[in-house]
Amino acid sequence: MSKQARAALTREEVLDTAANLVKQHGPAALTMRKLAAELGTAVTSIYWHVGNRESLLDALVDRTLDDLGAIRPVGRTPAHRIVSVARTLRRQLREHPYLVAMVHERGLTERMFQPARQALVHEVHAAGLRGARAAEVVRAVLFQVVGFVLVERNRERAPVQRPGEEELWDVKTAEHDPALARALATPPQPDKLFTASVRALVEGLLAD
Repeated sequence: MSKQARAALTREEVLDTAANLVKQHGPAALTMRKLAAELGTAVTSIYWHVGNRESLLDALVDRTLDDLGAIRPVGRTPAHRIVSVARTLRRQLREHPYLVAMVHERGLTERMFQPARQALVHEVHAAGLRGARAAEVVRAVLFQVVGFVLVERNRERAPVQRPGEEELWDVKTAEHDPALARALATPPQPDKLFTASVRALVEGLLAD
């Protein structure tokens, strides 16, 4: 590869292409040969710009964490702002599934959650909680978000269910509650369900 061709390739272009490969196929699909092929260059040029694969993954993790950035709560009360933090974190996790997996593989999951954790700490302090009580609220909200996202992704990846929810619920199985039977036979609305569950969790914890 000529020096002139190498100079035409930038580190940002390498990272952008690598990030797209991870988004499309997961971290395991990211090889130096495949990345070079995507860029139309030689593997040696990739090494020149970003080092080896481990260095490339570290650079992608750093950039992912920078892109996620700080979480800015919104709302009139601490409870409202805590719910807004949870909604933002859920959106981030859903929008970056493969990059999040890469961060986890690099052992940096706790660092990834730190902006959300810091925002939650600020809001539980604003609600008047300190010490172990405050820590309990912060952790409960984080567990709720992560657990909800895992359930969502599992449902999305699962095969079509036979019988499905709409076939399993009738008035009898819903203990003679027609409205309940109709509701449980209807596909869930994840956004609405998430907000309702986090709001109930937060209100309960702050009221204890």
